[in-house]
Formats: sequence, C-alpha cells, structure tokens
Amino acid sequence: MNELTAKSLDRILSSQNYTVETVNDGQTAWELVEVFPYDLLVLDATLPRLDGISLCRQIRTGGKTLPILMLARADNSQNGVAGLDAGADDYLLKPIDSQELLARVRALLRRGSGIALPILKWGDLSLDPSTYEVTYGERSLSLTPKEYAILELFLRNPRRVFSCGAILDRLWEFEKIPGENAVRTHVKELRYKLKATGAPGDLIETVYGIGYRLKELETIPSFQITEDAGEIIQQQTLAAVTEIWKRFQSRINEQIEVLEQATQALLQEFPDRQLREKAEQEAHTLAGALGTFGLTKGSQLARKIEQLLQADRFWEDKKVIQLEKLVRALRDEIARASETTVSQTTMVQDERSFLLIADSDRQLAENIFQEAESWGMEAAIATSLSIAREIVENRMPNVVLLDPSLSDSSEDSFRFITELTRQIPRIPVLIFSFQDSLKERLEVVRSGGCAFLQKSMLPAQVLKAIAQVLHRGEPPDGKVMVVDDDPKIRAILRTLLEPWGLKVTTLDNPRRFWETLEAVVPN
Repeated sequence: MNELTAKSLDRILSSQNYTVETVNDGQTAWELVEVFPYDLLVLDATLPRLDGISLCRQIRTGGKTLPILMLARADNSQNGVAGLDAGADDYLLKPIDSQELLARVRALLRRGSGIALPILKWGDLSLDPSTYEVTYGERSLSLTPKEYAILELFLRNPRRVFSCGAILDRLWEFEKIPGENAVRTHVKELRYKLKATGAPGDLIETVYGIGYRLKELETIPSFQITEDAGEIIQQQTLAAVTEIWKRFQSRINEQIEVLEQATQALLQEFPDRQLREKAEQEAHTLAGALGTFGLTKGSQLARKIEQLLQADRFWEDKKVIQLEKLVRALRDEIARASETTVSQTTMVQDERSFLLIADSDRQLAENIFQEAESWGMEAAIATSLSIAREIVENRMPNVVLLDPSLSDSSEDSFRFITELTRQIPRIPVLIFSFQDSLKERLEVVRSGGCAFLQKSMLPAQVLKAIAQVLHRGEPPDGKVMVVDDDPKIRAILRTLLEPWGLKVTTLDNPRRFWETLEAVVPN
C-alpha cells in the first residue's frame, strides 16, 4: 500500500498496542511472511511488484494459515471478493473507518488464537462470555439460557432501552417467537435472582411505555473507566493521524504537482504516456489516503481524476477541461484541509447530540427542532441541500433527519446520504418522507441510510427513533454469522446485511463452527 496510508494504519494499530511492521510492495511482504510468524496480515489488493490478490494466493498455496484482511477500494469491491477467492479471511473497503478496522482486526485475532472475550461489568455485576458465569459481588447466579441472553444483551448495550419486541427479535428464532409476556416473565425472574444476591431490585429498570434497560448507577461503573480510557486513546489516535497529515504535506503537494503537470501536457497537446500513468497512480493513492483521513470530498475528487485518466479517448478537449477543473478543485480542497487540522474535522464540538434536520417543510422542521430541544439535543434546520452541505462542512452532526425530496433530483439526495455515511466517524441518516415505496427504501439502503420514518409520525415518535439510533452507537450491536463455502455468497451477504447496521462474521470451514460461534456470540 502507499506510504501515507500505511503510516496512518500503523499509528491507528500501534495506538491499540499492536506491534506493526509495514512494507510498500507485495514481494517484500512475501519475503517477510516466509521468515516471520505474523499473527495477522493486513493486505492492500493493489500493490506494486506483486499484487495483494496474487500474494494472498501464494501464501495459501504455501500452506500458511495466518489470518488475512484484504483492503479494497469502495468503487471496486470485486477486488475484495477476488481476495476472498484467493484465501483472504475478510475484506474491508477504503476509505477505512478506524473503528471498523480495529473491530475486524480483533475478530480475526480472536478467531486465529482463541483469545478470551472481555468480561462485561456493570458495577458489581459481572458476566464472563467465555465461561458463561454471572456474579454479583462474590455471589454466583444460576440463570436459564434466555435469562443469560437477556442479561448479556443489556450488559453489551448498558445505556440502551430495549422494547419487548426488540428483545424478541434478537433472542428468539423467527419461527418460535412467543408473545411479549414471555419477555416480561423472564425479566421478572431475572430481577428476582439478582435481588437474591444483593443487587438492587430495580437494577433492570422499566422505562414506562418503551421497555427495559440497566439502571444508571450512582457510583461510576467499571465499564465507564474503560470508556474513558477509550476516549483518551481515540484523542491520542486523532492527534497521531494529524501529525502524519502534517508530515506528509510535502508529499501530497508533490502528488498534486504530478496531476497538474499531466493536465498541462494534455492541454498543450503533448500527451506523455508515462506521465499520464504516473498521474493515474498518484490519483489512486490520493483517493485512498485522503479517505483514510476523513477528507471525503478530496477522496471523491481524486477518484474522479483517476477515472478520467483511465477513460478511453481521455485526451478529448472536453475531458481535458474537466480534468483541469477537478485538479484545481483538489488543490483547493487540500489547501482548505491544511488550514484546519484533520482531527478538527472529526472531533465532537459539544457534549450534546447535534441533529441536522434537512427538510423543505419549514413548519414541520420547526416542530421537530422544538421537540429535539426538549430531548436535550442541539438542532439545525436546512431547507435546501446546499444549506445542509454548508452546515455539515462547518460542524459535523451526530445524526441527520433528511427528506429526499429536499432536492429536485433524488439522485442528489441519495448522493448526499452516501457522503454522510462515508464520513469518519459515520453519520447515521434517517429518512423522513411521505413516500413509502419499495424502490425508495432500496435506494435508501444502498446509499447507507439507517432508518425510514413516515412524516405522519408525531415529533415525539421521530425523536424517540433518533434517540435509539444515537444510543445504538458504533460498531453495530446486531451480529450475524454466515457459514458458506462459497466466498461470493459470503461477500454478497456481507454487502446486503451491513447497510442495515448488522455486524457480519463469515466462516467457510464448518469444523471451526463452534469456536467461531462462541467467540462471536451472534444474535
């Protein structure tokens, strides 16, 4: 992979105490893999000297079983599928979300070495997923499988409210779903057993009209320490990524200059094939690197430049003029990003959640705005797509409520949804519309939208849905395990399920079924 992306990944992984070694070409990687017993290989599909897919195939042909995570471009997911065919265990699309990268690395390392899952804690309550032991203080609890599953669900999502329906959907097989009274009975019995060990009777509290959740503790729960430590690590990682950005400014400027030189050569009708090929490679490198830094617009511009340079008859006047405009826009975008810092584009500016309401119906938007304030959220209203983009550029929202009819072109609205969901961190988008066609719902899913709300809903119902999305957090807590020996089927299922907020683990070897099932604990 290119040096800039490699350095960024190095810092992200090193911040989590992994020992990392990076190389920039496939042949060197093969020579190192031959000699050293690595625990995991993160492999770019496009590498010089020996491409990632060929290297993966070579490693598997040589009998090596180390886990391999393949990196592929978002606009060329076929490389990811080809990587799975060549023997990779998983793949990740660029630009890379650091939290998703770390989650996949942890999953692959667990799968390969059988590392125990972390103990879940809430005050004096502990649940060990590896041994299925539950204790409160020093006393053990004897739970039925369903009681255990309900308690684990709460501990994995300690601040989230679960309705009876949501618990049924997660913990019961579709064909065997009982009534909601079954959930109430299990919760009642679970409370009784917890109270018998000295726990408060309302440790699992009822949120009337909504469902159940773990009660907030007066003392700081043990998991809060981990959460605070995670925030510190995240800040350190952001600072490190910013440092890399500054260090590579001169290299990025050199890459832009190559693009400018190639453009000038085409404008002057002196096309240089080697210069064009070099420019194409630099555009490809920039697209991946800028996306990794969270500079989505810059990444998109670089990708368009790469596509133009790849196109047939690229030297036509109209295409050359378009190329010149794109290169100039990319130069301006890099300059703008350099004035701020990369970390500033991803830092949360306020502890309160910030909601962007993008809707041309001003009165309805005002009603949602007022309801949001009563829920303790900040909100802003955008009555056009251009205003919405301006707000996002100045301050990243935590969640967006969007009416696709905000723009005359539905394609523009869905493109905006895609832009938001590719931000780092990902911005969840809820669709707010009178339309309810299957076609529009599919477009929403393809664009990355996470929920579809009818405009007939009351403002309080809308905010309840928004709050649930915010509390869901990242990475998604719904987990699906797919077992199939066809890598194409596994890849397709991942592509179909992940836009719905599901965490997908794939497995091709049925002999590893039980160990994977115990490690992943799917819903």
